[in-house]
Amino acid sequence: MSGRYAGRTAVILGGTHGMGEATAALLRAEGASALVTGRRAGDVHVDLTRLADLDALAEAVRERFGQIDLLHVNAGYAQLEPPEAVTESSYDRTFDVNTKGAFFAVQKLAPLVRDGGAIVFTSSVADQGGSPEMIVYGAAKAAARSMVAGFAAALAPRGIRVNAVSPGFIDTPSYGIEGISDEDRAAFHAVGDAVTPMRRHGTAEEVARAVVFLAFEATFTTGARLAVDGGLGEALDVPAAA
Repeated sequence: MSGRYAGRTAVILGGTHGMGEATAALLRAEGASALVTGRRAGDVHVDLTRLADLDALAEAVRERFGQIDLLHVNAGYAQLEPPEAVTESSYDRTFDVNTKGAFFAVQKLAPLVRDGGAIVFTSSVADQGGSPEMIVYGAAKAAARSMVAGFAAALAPRGIRVNAVSPGFIDTPSYGIEGISDEDRAAFHAVGDAVTPMRRHGTAEEVARAVVFLAFEATFTTGARLAVDGGLGEALDVPAAA
């Protein structure tokens, strides 16, 4: 297949809907081969909190591709919870997916990223600033954002660049929030349009273009956080999705 990225290979963790799906579609449209994972669907079923699943994924990737050009760590988990509503279970789940799972995914799959390749995390505008209903999620994403810098330093000798996209309010089926209701979805959308300086939500395709830019075009960029948030940035004081 011809295209700008013909012959390139990618693994997208959390690639069955929303931003991950859009990234896979963009890569495939430009000639790349992309393996996508999900907890219930995808080319390989992966629960990011289960290290055995990550071991099985690494073996599947090794068998299918040998080496890959891009690892996109896009899987995430969020709940809208004010601090008094947070439980030990919801706290653990948030950190298990967004932080522990992300770390071990890179640990297991980085050996399969070819020298000179790229790793891109999906973070969130919530990884800085503060949101009353996303304290735990924001903290988990901030920890993962710190990992980006650490992995960038660790993998620099191999020429592997490690960066993050930090989306703001993005139109996806779930807005990145577990169990969101139709009522909450409508309210969330209205808030997002109101507080984002560009006065609209972003699209999954806009995030996908930023991911692919960091993966293949930003060849002298590593350890960076690329905001895809319509200018929201540090003004965040409301719930944000990623």
